Amino acid sequence: MKLSVIIVNYNVEFFLEQCLNSVFIALKNVEGEVFVVDNNSIDGSVEMVRQKFPQVKLIVNKDNIGFSRANNQALRIAEGEYHLLLNPDTIVEEDTFKKVVDFMDEH
Repeated sequence: MKLSVIIVNYNVEFFLEQCLNSVFIALKNVEGEVFVVDNNSIDGSVEMVRQKFPQVKLIVNKDNIGFSRANNQALRIAEGEYHLLLNPDTIVEEDTFKKVVDFMDEH
């Protein structure tokens, strides 16, 4: 596996959905996995991920444990050669992951 994408979410369902849509488009040409670590959101984020993105490795926290600890939860089990910590309000271009992975492999 080349790339593990890790997204920490807290009550930003709309942005998270847009982010995940772009992430899966960008992963078409890269072998990867996607984690969403939810820090006790109450806005429906967890349900949205379960319904629309069943391929996501979802970690649901019962408390807001903070950004760093949440990232570390996924980093401990991520299997990718490279790890990307991505904010949920980010949209990636279709070729972003391919370009970055190719660059890393070359250097």
